[in-house]
Amino acid sequence: MAEPVRVRRLTDQEGQKLQQIVRRGSTSSVRFRRAMMLLASAGGNRVPVIAKLVQADEDTVRDVIHRFNEIGLACLDPQWAGGRPRLLSPDDEDFVIQTATTRPTKLGQPFTRWSIRKLATYLRKVHGRVIRIGREALRCLLARRGITFQRTKTWKESPDPERDAKLDCIEHVLERFPDRVFAFDEFGPLGIRPAAGACWAAAGHPERHPATYHRTHGVRYFHGCYSIGDDILWGVNRRKKGAATTLAALRSIRAARPDGAPIYVILDNLTAHKGDAIRRWAKKNRVELCFTPTYASWANPIEAHFGPLRQFTIANSNHRNHTTQTRALHAYLRWRNANARHPDVLAAQRRERARSRSEKGIRWGGRARTAA
Repeated sequence: MAEPVRVRRLTDQEGQKLQQIVRRGSTSSVRFRRAMMLLASAGGNRVPVIAKLVQADEDTVRDVIHRFNEIGLACLDPQWAGGRPRLLSPDDEDFVIQTATTRPTKLGQPFTRWSIRKLATYLRKVHGRVIRIGREALRCLLARRGITFQRTKTWKESPDPERDAKLDCIEHVLERFPDRVFAFDEFGPLGIRPAAGACWAAAGHPERHPATYHRTHGVRYFHGCYSIGDDILWGVNRRKKGAATTLAALRSIRAARPDGAPIYVILDNLTAHKGDAIRRWAKKNRVELCFTPTYASWANPIEAHFGPLRQFTIANSNHRNHTTQTRALHAYLRWRNANARHPDVLAAQRRERARSRSEKGIRWGGRARTAA
């Protein structure tokens, strides 16, 4: 039997970059969708689940994963282009890219960064080469080779000495026990103010929201739970993050598997996630906590599902209070969970969720599973 298609293990930089694109969105829908595919695959989701998540063909998802395994993050910007043959040879283009990515001070220039004009002027004066390229052609070449003008940033790798062991543990439970693996994380803070977004409207007449930025409603945090095996996402808004709210979420996850079988919960290293009370409760209720490495929360499978949550409920919204915002979030969760399965069972799922919440008092939007 062939091995399932899955991305290779992400580096810290790759994971943080994909998480940033999915959480904050991107100017390019292609980058956003492809990053969501890769992050979902890294979180242990199979190709059919990812295809439903991004509304794409399964073959497209497999192509993106294979392409990432070959060339890395460069696959986020596919090269769809044509036109006349380039006038510069590949060696010349490589030299231009090498020059553009080298600090000018190392080449004897009295400045710390290139501008397009300065770079084009320097290339014309290089001894031993004849590189005549205009500013617009130079700009297109840099964009085609993935070189953009951006601010310098600091970076950090995971200092966790158990990084590989934690990632191995997460991969092990995702592969061996997918029907008993859950993920938990907080999403926020969620404030009450108009949020920009996108919509269909007449040309030149976009939908407008009032510029109200001083609503004194405080913030909320969405505590999300995700069942890997069932592909179900549920959660609730809380005033703050803490050990008590984390324990309530874990109890909700435990209630989703009432047969008493051991379960595994993937969550990050927030202090509120690993207190003594939580560890004692987890040991007593056969819940194994699988923590992601430090600065590697991208390894949590739920991260890939927070992008659509922000895009479809927070963006282009103008909620008047947190109650309205919470209702919108829960409405999306119901829609998302219903459309992740066959249409014939949607009504039964909604009835089961309503019944379980009313009987067991589960306020998290989840549903109890039948005993295996």
